[in-house]
Amino acid sequence: MKKNTIFAWLGTTDINAAKNNDPKGYGLGPIANALALEAFDEIVLLWNQQESDYDLYIHWLSERVEIELNGHYTPLQDPTNYREIWNKTTERVDQYRSESDTHTQLTFHTSPGTPQMQTIWVLMAKTRYNARLIQTQQNIKKIIVPEIPFNIEAELLPEALAHTDAKIKAALGEIPKEGAEFGDILYLDQRMAQVISDAKRAAVRNLPILINGESGTGKELLARAIWKESHLKDKPFKVINCGAIPKDLIETELFGYAAGAFTGAAKKKDGIFKAADGGTLFLDELGELPLDAQVKLLRVVQDGVFTPVGGTKEEKVTVRLIAATHRNLQEQVASGDFREDLFYRLAIAVLQLPPLRDRGKDLAHLIRKLFESVMADFYGDSEKNSKTLSPGAKKVLLEHSWPGNVRELQNTLKRMLLWSDNDKISEKEARKSLFSTINSSSKNEGILNQDLSSPVDLNAILQRVEKHYLKRALDESNQNKSQAARLLGLGSATSFNNYLKRNNLF
Repeated sequence: MKKNTIFAWLGTTDINAAKNNDPKGYGLGPIANALALEAFDEIVLLWNQQESDYDLYIHWLSERVEIELNGHYTPLQDPTNYREIWNKTTERVDQYRSESDTHTQLTFHTSPGTPQMQTIWVLMAKTRYNARLIQTQQNIKKIIVPEIPFNIEAELLPEALAHTDAKIKAALGEIPKEGAEFGDILYLDQRMAQVISDAKRAAVRNLPILINGESGTGKELLARAIWKESHLKDKPFKVINCGAIPKDLIETELFGYAAGAFTGAAKKKDGIFKAADGGTLFLDELGELPLDAQVKLLRVVQDGVFTPVGGTKEEKVTVRLIAATHRNLQEQVASGDFREDLFYRLAIAVLQLPPLRDRGKDLAHLIRKLFESVMADFYGDSEKNSKTLSPGAKKVLLEHSWPGNVRELQNTLKRMLLWSDNDKISEKEARKSLFSTINSSSKNEGILNQDLSSPVDLNAILQRVEKHYLKRALDESNQNKSQAARLLGLGSATSFNNYLKRNNLF
């Protein structure tokens, strides 16, 4: 049930009513009049008068109404200065909202106070808060809800958007919230349900985990959920993207360096392993790690020790490792681009996140839930948080192949809200927000359209195609070789095994 809270500035008319000094016939005054006409749970009263006048008014008011009262002395150098009133009033409302642990309906009473105060309440309700505006008059025995014949665009007040823009930009980089848990992962699809079930089982064991999945499938979100489910949830969780660091800085980022290790290294600096000591380290895009760095990583994975760059003394750490990659590490092992011993050290609990296109009914579910979340990021509690998707827009989204997976879907929904001026997003606006997908012919250009002016390695091309479909068949059949053989039109699991051996996938 919503808590109904009224905000008001204490005005001279209210104080005169309490003093029984009523030369103009103001009766109870605007505030007491509103409380007599409507049941509010709480009043937040801002005052700028002498303390004796405030105390007198509170005593007088408490004899007439029973209500939770929070008074805030809010000094103003000039009660007609719009900027000062805006800053002080929004500060009080923001403070109240941050401290309130219930869902609250805000009401701003515009009658008490100076005309400038009344104007600021209107501006706040139309830009920053989803608040109800009311007025009272002595001779009218009802609450008046003023009709505001315009809608102020929040762009006129940049500070009103600063917080939401920061949230939006963070989401564009797919930065999951620090405390992400399994409940934050949206799914209905059975295949995804199995991944979550396996992840929960792996979370409670202190074993390395390898998460495979295309870009944008939510690998870091899953890693953070595993951490929050583990016995290390109160210990550090550190993240490093192995593909985002220049090759010559990888070792210093991972293991730190000793003082004097190189020019400019005036003092010792710890790396990410030391920072994660006792907790969990998430190695994102592990497949991008150079071979020489893989050698040193193997040592710390195997023995829990490393030597900082330029150092002579080994350091010991205890770290739970979760790694992720969009690459096929088994293929990289076969091609010599990834160390086999490191792969088998890390690939104990292997989780395969399916791409969005293979998650069946999850797409419609994600569109609905993410659209609500994206609207909340854009508009907060404002009245604009009521846009809907037209049937045509939904059709466009459901028919898209989503090569960028959940991340692409999130950012497409953000673009739709950015470009749409209507309450219902149209099919045209949805199409405008999509990036065109790379068609299959351009994807396969390396195979189907090779230059024949010089000899082509046909066997290598055929092996590449075989590997692709062998791995897909295994994924589709949940590693059931007999079923995988049927998917590829092969006679038996024995034939399928022969193909695996021939392609070094056995």
